[in-house]
Order: sequence, then C-alpha cells, then structure tokens
Amino acid sequence: MHYAIIAAGEGSRLAQEGVAKPKPLVELSGEPMVLRLMNIFRRCNAESISIIINDFMPQVREFLDSLRFDVPLNVVVKSTPSSMHSFWELSKVMTPGKFCLTTVDTIFREQDFAQYIAAFEADEHSDGMWAVTPFIEDEKPLYVDVDSNMRIKAFCDKEFPGVRYVSGGVYAMSDKAFPVLDRCIERGVSRMRNFQRALIEEGMCLKAYSIDKIIDVDHASDIAVAQAFINGND
Repeated sequence: MHYAIIAAGEGSRLAQEGVAKPKPLVELSGEPMVLRLMNIFRRCNAESISIIINDFMPQVREFLDSLRFDVPLNVVVKSTPSSMHSFWELSKVMTPGKFCLTTVDTIFREQDFAQYIAAFEADEHSDGMWAVTPFIEDEKPLYVDVDSNMRIKAFCDKEFPGVRYVSGGVYAMSDKAFPVLDRCIERGVSRMRNFQRALIEEGMCLKAYSIDKIIDVDHASDIAVAQAFINGND
C-alpha cells in the first residue's frame, strides 16, 4: 500500500489564533502531526509515502529532510489553489497501485485506521474505499449517500433525509482514479469534493467504511481536543 499526505495548506486560522508552528509540525502528544501520520503509515505496511507541502513554510521541508525514514519518501514543494490540485501534483510522483490519501490535519485512532486499510487491501472488487464517519464536526461537511451495501451513490454539500455519514477526509483508491483526476484538471474542475463526484459519474465503484470518529485540526482549540481523542480521553 502506498500513502500520500496533503500538507500544502497555509494554516492561516491556526496562525491567527496564536499557533506559531506550521500546521504539519503542530504536536500531538509530543509528535508532529505529519510525523504521526508517517509512522502510522509505516506500521500499516507502507511501500512509499508522498507528501506535498507549500513553499511558504521552509521549516516543514527542513523537518522532512532531517528524517531518517525507512520508507521511500517523495516530497513535493508547491503551493496549490486547492486540495484537488495538491492531489494532482502528488499523482505525478506516486507509485502505481493501491494508495491512501489524507490531509495532514485529519485525526483518527490508529487501530481504526489499520482496520480500514486492511479492509481495502482485502477488497478485490471496489475501485476505492472512503473512510466515513457519523461524527459531524466539520464546518462544511461533505455528506455521503450510500446504499444498503455501503456503496457510495453520491456526495452532497447539504444534509438530506436519512443521511448517516460525512466524509472523513481519508480516501483509499486504486490508480484508476488518476485519469479521472487528469480530466478534472483539464476541464478546470476545482475542489476535492467535485473530483469525488467525477469518480461516481465515471462509473467507479466506491465503498464507504464507517469509523466512529474522525476529527480535523482547524483551530487552536482543536489541538487539545485531538490530543485527548487519540489518547482515548475524549
């Protein structure tokens, strides 16, 4: 399994709220968020890890360069207009095969994530498996409509009757997604959620995998919440 991390955001809200470190280097239980993800991926049989960071935060590049990691690491330094564009830049350096993509501030418990990855690795029929959660705390959640077999039917900006899940911001898929991503870029599509819709429109089979709780670190107050969550104190 290959892994990719989008860490190219500016982290402006954290900075405005007094957090001096770039978001990827914000520590949870003494471990920078980006390193926490990398270590989880390594323990989940990572064959490679690709990371995109912006060119406004040289501290992040310096940190990554300082690591002595036992998994091949691809680092892309580029500021992009959206997470979808960041994914597209990553796709240029990623190794073909199954992979999992997430943003650097997506926080989950390692055991939940490991079970999710194992489920996708064992799935021989789906083109992708999205981590979804019934826990809704995102400011602009992406609602996920599924059928009785957890196949994803649609991604919705607004809540709808019977909705059970929102996207957790963790996406496992095969490299069949790359041509769809290329076509989105060519058409001038923006936003990651519109790429996800394009996958459905082009007939790809996406399954949903429910994880009880996934949270994001968007504000300074979220740091303590995230730390308590991963330590089992939420």
